[in-house]
Amino acid sequence: MNVEELREELRADKLSAAYLIVGEEVLLRDDAVSAIRQAVLSEGARDFDEERLDGESTTASALLDSVRTLPVFGRRRLVALREPDAGRAKTRGLTDAVAEAVAGVQKHDDSVLIVVAGKVDGRARWVKSFGKAVIRCDPPRGVGPLSAFIRSEAQRQEIALDAGAVALLAERTGPQLMMLRQEIAKAGLFAGPGQKVTAEHIAESTRDVADGPVWDLTDAIGEGQSDEALVLLGKLLRSGGAPPAILGALANHFRKLTRVQAGGSVPGPPFAVRKLESQARRFSSGRLLSCLGAVHQTDLALKGAGGIPPEIALERLVIGLSA
Repeated sequence: MNVEELREELRADKLSAAYLIVGEEVLLRDDAVSAIRQAVLSEGARDFDEERLDGESTTASALLDSVRTLPVFGRRRLVALREPDAGRAKTRGLTDAVAEAVAGVQKHDDSVLIVVAGKVDGRARWVKSFGKAVIRCDPPRGVGPLSAFIRSEAQRQEIALDAGAVALLAERTGPQLMMLRQEIAKAGLFAGPGQKVTAEHIAESTRDVADGPVWDLTDAIGEGQSDEALVLLGKLLRSGGAPPAILGALANHFRKLTRVQAGGSVPGPPFAVRKLESQARRFSSGRLLSCLGAVHQTDLALKGAGGIPPEIALERLVIGLSA
């Protein structure tokens, strides 16, 4: 199922004991986790009945102990494990424990387990243990799926878009979902309360970030030119570039690098694909995973976590990505 189908199930009080949230799109993965968190935990219980585990450091025994711990205030605990299968020998016991943990929470009713991963092997026993409770979080590919996301996101924000607005948003931003979310909200404010957003509103309120400056920045980062990347970031910010939109472009670029390195295809003219292939060779798979994690942490910072100014958060990210 996708994130919207998950929300529909949760609204109907259909809560599974365990979920596997998998896919390349960080925004959709975060949305899925947030929806489950709201369904499982009351506001006051989140500091006590939620535990977040990282596959890089969590042991099998720690995972099993966590799902067996009783809730403190609420009816259930929420246990979230990220990236349990990093391809390292030490994680093999952890992935075996995931299947045992899924069986445990399905038998008892006091914990919900979430496992979040960018990519999994569907043949693995631990993956199969989730059954149908798998949430796919892949970026929309093609005009139809992208337009469907735009309409769904606008509905979630209670903003009405006409067909021309949907088409122009898709054309200007592509499958950069963090950016789309920001631009839809901005267009709604520009049109005014209760007004339908038209293509004219989009043309006036939305920057066409598909033009040169953002891609100059992503190329500088991909080629390891830290100084040039910082100069380009400064120019983008001074010219009015919205930090969430810039971050969305960076996230999209590193997802493409990850896909290319794994042997997948990406849309675009041959010269652009060759450029991505060249840049992808600079990174190991683990390094690309770390870069996507840094993008995710910067997204949290832009939303207020840590009290870091958006410009500083982006500068730190650009330095880290291009190092």
